[in-house]
Amino acid sequence: MHKILRLAAVLSLVPGAVVLGAGAVHAAGSGQACTGTLQSPGVLAGTYRGDVTVTGLCIVDSGAAVINGDLIVAPDAAVGATYAHNDVAGSGASSLTVRGDVTVRSGGVLALGCEPTYGPCADDPDGTAQGRVAGDIRASQALGVVILASTVNGDVRVTGGGGGVTCDPPFPGIFAALGSPAFVDAEDNTIGGDLTYTAVQSCWLGAMRNTVRGDVTVKGNTLADSTADSIAGNRVSGDLACAANSPAAQFGFAGTPNRVRGRASGQCAFTVKKPDPVPDGPLTPISVRA
Repeated sequence: MHKILRLAAVLSLVPGAVVLGAGAVHAAGSGQACTGTLQSPGVLAGTYRGDVTVTGLCIVDSGAAVINGDLIVAPDAAVGATYAHNDVAGSGASSLTVRGDVTVRSGGVLALGCEPTYGPCADDPDGTAQGRVAGDIRASQALGVVILASTVNGDVRVTGGGGGVTCDPPFPGIFAALGSPAFVDAEDNTIGGDLTYTAVQSCWLGAMRNTVRGDVTVKGNTLADSTADSIAGNRVSGDLACAANSPAAQFGFAGTPNRVRGRASGQCAFTVKKPDPVPDGPLTPISVRA
């Protein structure tokens, strides 16, 4: 079922937003906010001198948004940085840069970055938007976390959440706007620290073609779709550990083995072979030594 789940497609259905302060430098304070709804999303644009908290839905489609602090996605809120162009000005690119950490709270959704083929942008299927986070991305009990073609200098840690072991669309929320299941995904990213998925219960989960300079840990996740838990094509400088996942770690519809400099253990051990692609492709080592 790989990629019935494009959050960019959800966001492409969102009505055009009104930009407040695009290109502006936003004053520092005890905390700044971006607020919006599915019918009238807020917009992150310009430079923010401190932390920013998002409530409701906010998108990044109006040029570069730079947060010189932390980005906090409030409970049940959503951030969609999946636009390649400045669709308000009509020229230039859109992007999201966070100089601090990103925190996604319970029920929240983060969609950072987009790319052709694997995660098309909401405004251009041939475009690319690359997010940048100087610190960590940490999500606890989030509904969905999707990171594509982006750079995270610290760790990416997703713990719990995911909307439950079902491929029915959650209700209400941004996934429900398209009738899409919730999911968790990281593809084609550069991660300076660790990538960790633990205790996620969702429809689909994947980690593919990432360069990870720390460890990758995928443990205790339960997914409803038979092609879920696609862990393939990653370059891991540290260790790769997969355990107690249902379904077990696999290639998905297509992939290459993970290349691991450290140890590979559990469902991702060097000795484990899986069909590539599922369900009846040739048996292929899921991990090889780098």
